[in-house]
Amino acid sequence: MEFNTKLLHGKSISKHANREILPPISQVTAFRYESMEELEKVFAHKSMGYAYSRIGNPTLSAFEIRINELEGGMGAVCCSSGMSAVATALLAVCKSGDEIIAGSGLYGGTIDLFHDLEKLGIHTVFLNSLDKDSVREHINERTAVVFGELISNPSLKVIDIPEVAGAAHEAGIPLFVDSTTATPYLARPLSLGADVVIHSTSKYINGGGNSIGGVIVDGGRFAWNFEKHTSLSEFKRYGKGAFLVRLKTDVWENLGGCMAPANAFLTYIGLDTLGLRMDRICDNAGKLAGALQRMAGIEVNYLGLPGHPYHEYVDKELSGRGGGILTFRAGSKERAFSIINALKYALIASNIGDLRTLVIHPASTLYIHSNESEREAAGVYEDTIRVSVGIEDAKDLISDFTEAIQAADGT
Repeated sequence: MEFNTKLLHGKSISKHANREILPPISQVTAFRYESMEELEKVFAHKSMGYAYSRIGNPTLSAFEIRINELEGGMGAVCCSSGMSAVATALLAVCKSGDEIIAGSGLYGGTIDLFHDLEKLGIHTVFLNSLDKDSVREHINERTAVVFGELISNPSLKVIDIPEVAGAAHEAGIPLFVDSTTATPYLARPLSLGADVVIHSTSKYINGGGNSIGGVIVDGGRFAWNFEKHTSLSEFKRYGKGAFLVRLKTDVWENLGGCMAPANAFLTYIGLDTLGLRMDRICDNAGKLAGALQRMAGIEVNYLGLPGHPYHEYVDKELSGRGGGILTFRAGSKERAFSIINALKYALIASNIGDLRTLVIHPASTLYIHSNESEREAAGVYEDTIRVSVGIEDAKDLISDFTEAIQAADGT
């Protein structure tokens, strides 16, 4: 099946008890059993079943099965937010004294998380370019994982997954990829060589801007070295499934960062239109980027433009699409604010991946806690404007930005 057909008719679309065409929302705290013996088996993981929604819920499972099929993984775990998903995945493999190798052009919240992990004794080495040579150079006996964003937000750098994964695997290190900005529609990182894929489902996967969530998908192909990754040692009997089992029955369960059933339902139905939305969003982003590029005093950063330094990866890894995010430099912070404030259709909001076009000044918001070098590595300057393009008519978006720039310039 092609992508959109698989969304609606794939193996993950199960038959529900009362013939519902969508999974029911199990908005409950706990599940009752007829005997204590039954419940004991569930808690001991010797029997399938649900006991308490923090450690499992049918609505969550329906979403996990569906996203796992799209990514081609062994299994998925959905979390309360994208940041919860990143933190949970890393804490499942890292312990005090370990190191993470990461790209420098990361989302500001992820950078803040890595600083918090320092307090737990987990150090992060930030690379200006997350490529095979840099990874090989910086891997040492303390390295536990290589982490990067497939399309970094908002710098729009792209990881060459096969090459980076190859360099990491040579040293027995897994590659974790945050694919939020690419979505399963544009890219399948597991098929390219990544070992674990993470999404903030609050963005494109949900699409409607109505629920927070995150998900971790384990490819189930990495050969774990349990002497090196000692956090997984008590799960070594599960072999390549050790990470997923520890994640599901230990770290995720104990940290308590579960997705709410209602949010899982809203995100499940948001998936129905992911392919259609991404087609429209990418088309609009390309047209808007082209129009902005022709305007005086505007420097545009968009993967779909032929001159972009990572443009080759549009065809190599992103199904020929440039994605839905673009940034542009306005010349000064004051001009950037004036342009943003003059927009009529684009909403000033800190999310991405919404149906609506959203705009923000990253240096004053998402990167307010980052230092200057961290901001510049992420492609964030005092005059940078980030645009998450929506599904409006492209002609109206182009007019909106054109008129806002003219208004800011007093023309």
